[in-house]
Amino acid sequence: MIIHKLLAQHFKHRDDPTFYSFQAEDAVAWIERCGVSLGPKTRALDLGCGHGIFGAALMKKGCPVTFADEDQGLLPEISNALFRRINLDRDEVATLGEYDLVICSNVLEHLAKPKQFLDSVHKILSPGGRLYLSWTNWLSPWGGHEFSPFHYLGARRGHLVYDKLLKRKRIHTPFENLYPTYIGTVLAMIRQNPKLTILRAAPRYYTEFAFLVRIPVLREFLTWNCALLVGRKSPGAML
Repeated sequence: MIIHKLLAQHFKHRDDPTFYSFQAEDAVAWIERCGVSLGPKTRALDLGCGHGIFGAALMKKGCPVTFADEDQGLLPEISNALFRRINLDRDEVATLGEYDLVICSNVLEHLAKPKQFLDSVHKILSPGGRLYLSWTNWLSPWGGHEFSPFHYLGARRGHLVYDKLLKRKRIHTPFENLYPTYIGTVLAMIRQNPKLTILRAAPRYYTEFAFLVRIPVLREFLTWNCALLVGRKSPGAML
């Protein structure tokens, strides 16, 4: 459980690189506890990488990592790493190639077409490959990102109330660069794909309480950030 560390770090330093390093290192440890071997033979893709902090944590494990995002904003120490430019709402994800492990962390809620991505993500997973997918679901306490908890007033109104009352700079606007996502809906979309299977599901910041993800409605509020480990089914399993 790292939620207490994240809250303490956020209150003191906001979302600085250390804040995201805590997230990445904890998620990598969870992936390993789920039985995924990480090392030189694990070809990894940090998809929607931002500054590349998650991919950098995988590099420390010896994984060869490719970074991909719409713009190159990698940290200076990894700025020479292999980078591929892609817009997940517009471009064909298959052009990125195949990987043993694909990381898509805190990206899904920013996609206008999440189903399009989930329907095609198997194309970049090698046979038996794994997808680590995590995102901030809309009804969680942090669902509105910087204008939380005003998002509980609705996706059309909450951010406007925030602007009027607090008058602070805001990065995210619903239906422009932040889209309401729901755990139940995402789970259903993945289960409808015959080429994917959900291996593990847990609240990202307190994975010990994985049972919460199995409780409809309640999970939408109590899972601050949902983490899934998704596998690509082998051709034989799809028959």
